[in-house]
Amino acid sequence: MKNQPSHTSSITRRHFLARSGIALTALQLVPRHVLGGPGYVAPSEKLNLALIGCGGQGRTNMQALFQHADVQIMAVADPIEHHNLDAYYYKGEAGRLPIRASIEKHYQPKTPNHKVADYEDFRLLLEREKAVDAVLCATPDHQHAAVCLRAMRTGKHVYCEKPLTHNVWEARLVAKVAKETGVATQLGNQGHSGDFIRQTCEMIWDGAIGKVREVHAWTNASRWNKTHLGGRPPAESIPTGVNWDLWLGPRESRPYSSLYSPVSWRDFWDFGTAPIGDFFCHNFDPALWALNLREPLTIEASGAGGVDAYTAPVGGLYTYQFGARGDQPPVTFTWYEGGLMPPRPDILEEDDQLGANGNGILFVGDKGLLTCPGWAGRPYLLPGSRNDDYKKPKPSLPRSKGHHRDWLDACKGGKPSSANFEYGAALTEVGLLGLVALRTGRKIHWDAKTMKVTNAPAADNYLRGTYRPGWELA
Repeated sequence: MKNQPSHTSSITRRHFLARSGIALTALQLVPRHVLGGPGYVAPSEKLNLALIGCGGQGRTNMQALFQHADVQIMAVADPIEHHNLDAYYYKGEAGRLPIRASIEKHYQPKTPNHKVADYEDFRLLLEREKAVDAVLCATPDHQHAAVCLRAMRTGKHVYCEKPLTHNVWEARLVAKVAKETGVATQLGNQGHSGDFIRQTCEMIWDGAIGKVREVHAWTNASRWNKTHLGGRPPAESIPTGVNWDLWLGPRESRPYSSLYSPVSWRDFWDFGTAPIGDFFCHNFDPALWALNLREPLTIEASGAGGVDAYTAPVGGLYTYQFGARGDQPPVTFTWYEGGLMPPRPDILEEDDQLGANGNGILFVGDKGLLTCPGWAGRPYLLPGSRNDDYKKPKPSLPRSKGHHRDWLDACKGGKPSSANFEYGAALTEVGLLGLVALRTGRKIHWDAKTMKVTNAPAADNYLRGTYRPGWELA
């Protein structure tokens, strides 16, 4: 097992001055986070960042961070040395060692001696790499809360891929700790930082479609495993370079199977959150922001082919009822997946499209319709002829400098990013409540204040996970 880093990733200014024989005053010796508050990083300084989770999405985030000159990735953690992603849309290689090599190659032209510390266990990384300012979490869903909570409690700023957590109780806890620690946070719902979601909000608030009482959102995503449709997979030998016990993390021990990793862990309840967990934070985002749809009253759901105790169905249909919010009327929201779509409205013209590339959202108002592609894409009024004649309102929401940029600026003392964990936890909670209804097998009545399903005590089994000794979160 490799838990000892091969090399420190950078020479701090303090070490440089010490090696140069320059005397430092007592004030200069005080760590910067003490001088400027928790997690303080001066705007002029580079952020030392650790990447936890080196699969396909970890690689995607790594490449995005390369675009920012004030970031330096100094450490990585993943229990798997190598992933072959050719069978998935990511393609190519990932895993701890290829990602470490890619980072070192990127920085070496300007910093020839830059080395990246690599760990199997993220907990050891956080314990040993004291110079880390911020963490980007791109692990499977079942480890999101463990990474985020430990990182925040050690004063690190945190960016986490969506969904923020694996269950509703974790979402509440992560939001609470984010508020208590005051670190800069960001959910990986990239469309939230675009101009289009802001235009959608401004158009709806401007009354472009009147009062909204109905919303539909969808994804064509389905299961990754096309042949294994139920139960636990058969046992296989653990490959070289895989620390299976660490990959399981808080989940109970079980035999290794290649059906779990990479990527296809999303199909299994213990590790993933089905298509709704994967895409809800992207495609429902405009509705939560524009209409403040945070606390559903009831949720009911059905899965194509039934619901297995271990694996998610190939698709699902979820219906949420939201009450009135101030002067906004009640809203019925429906989520579709696996190729299901809302009925095509009669008023659409022949060339009008709903969403794009199998993902999108549709707002139904009493004065018209508005649709956006997935990932909070460009808003269009329907029918299309109405969109051509519409004059958008003047911008009222601050525009973003970019999804990662907003978080990095927040890490350096700027304003909180708009997709911070308070917002991200609310978005995640709504989506995961759909899975509670699906797995409970009945229409559930939700009391957001007490975090209870009032008509189905069995739902408690799905609101909060179980954790192996040593992996408890509270």
